[in-house]
Amino acid sequence: MSVTDWATISSLATGAGTLVLAVATFASVRSANRSARVAELALEEQRRPVLVPSRMNDPDQKIMFVDGHWIHVSGSGAVAEHVDNVVYLAIGLRNVGAGIGVLQSWAIHPGRESTRTDHAVDGEFRALSRDLYIPAGDIGLWQGALRDPSDRMHGEIAAAVRRREPITIELLYTDQVGGQRTISRFVLTPVAEDRWLTSVNRHWYLDGSGPR
Repeated sequence: MSVTDWATISSLATGAGTLVLAVATFASVRSANRSARVAELALEEQRRPVLVPSRMNDPDQKIMFVDGHWIHVSGSGAVAEHVDNVVYLAIGLRNVGAGIGVLQSWAIHPGRESTRTDHAVDGEFRALSRDLYIPAGDIGLWQGALRDPSDRMHGEIAAAVRRREPITIELLYTDQVGGQRTISRFVLTPVAEDRWLTSVNRHWYLDGSGPR
């Protein structure tokens, strides 16, 4: 007659129960992490700005530079002027994203950069001298100036303005808490004798997967 080893049976039962509990806990934690990540992504999308040129029918915008120079930017338009040895630049913008856009810095190159060309490197970006916010679903603008004649870009951009040639400007911006860094590349194209139109040809998300 066999003798039942109740101690062994009890140990095996306890081990099985512990294993089942561990599996259930792992599944619960994994599900919770997945839900938290989904919620985090949803929150990011609620805060993400995406900047494009303003529309043709958007109202004109008027702004003054620190030296008192005034400009007007029409819908879908831009400004590129060389006055008194200063290059004044501006772009009419529209934020088609869900969050406020905060402009941080900008880079500039003469000519039309291809979509196959990567964005400017950190050392090429210039900090803004004032805070510029673009509301979600609304219009705003970016402005910048080249004042130092010893700056290589000053001469090259002044020549592009004079010859009425395209100019590429890249804007680096974030959401309202400084996250989701994005670079959007805009091209200023001369039309008629004194107008410039704006187009956008590429966006880069620096802190995560981008649209390409």
